[in-house]
Amino acid sequence: MAFSNTYDCIIADDHEIDRLTTLAFTKKYSFLNIVGVYENAATALAEINQLKPQVLLLDIDMGDKSGLQMRKELMTVDACIFITSYPDYAADSFDVAALDFLIKPLKAERFDRAMQRLQEYLELKYKSDLFDHSLNGDTIFIKDGHDHIKIKPHDILYLEALKDYTSIVTRKKKYCVLATLGNLLKNPSFGSFVRVHRSYAVQKHFIDKITPQEVLINEVKIPVGRSYKEGLQQLL
Repeated sequence: MAFSNTYDCIIADDHEIDRLTTLAFTKKYSFLNIVGVYENAATALAEINQLKPQVLLLDIDMGDKSGLQMRKELMTVDACIFITSYPDYAADSFDVAALDFLIKPLKAERFDRAMQRLQEYLELKYKSDLFDHSLNGDTIFIKDGHDHIKIKPHDILYLEALKDYTSIVTRKKKYCVLATLGNLLKNPSFGSFVRVHRSYAVQKHFIDKITPQEVLINEVKIPVGRSYKEGLQQLL
């Protein structure tokens, strides 16, 4: 999938070193145009209505107003990623439609995965000819531009949630459909998949290795969420 668009982004974090770190990491991604960097939520909120960014990179614990509260006032902004020192906020962050949740200190590899998901989500959201899909027995037909691609669920390696979309990953290519991961998994065609994370479901027969933190599929490391570990252990 080719990417070409750029998207306006703001950063808010009350800790100077963390704020500068996030800024340095974000500058490496040319699809993001950083239009504001703020040390508190009040200043950011005062300017965001004029800036109209598509992306929020927010700390959560910011004293005057939390990043969660800030997001609740900015639900019309397309994508929000929280960056925090407190993993216990993860569940709350997804209640306000967070695309991702990163733990400080930031790690380049994990930040890069978040940026890939962000870019893919934004491109899909703004693509004029959105992907469509239909299920027919044991076959999925995906509209990709003017083509219709036929895929068998048995050949899918894993599924990745991208907010309102789901990425369907095969050995050959990655496709995206306008459907939530939860809704796809309700269909009997996806009965051979197991949910291992809020954002991932994997094909059971493609699992090469299982550890407490991740599963390995076709040399791709898929994270395991705490609430899904028990179900995954039943496969062992």
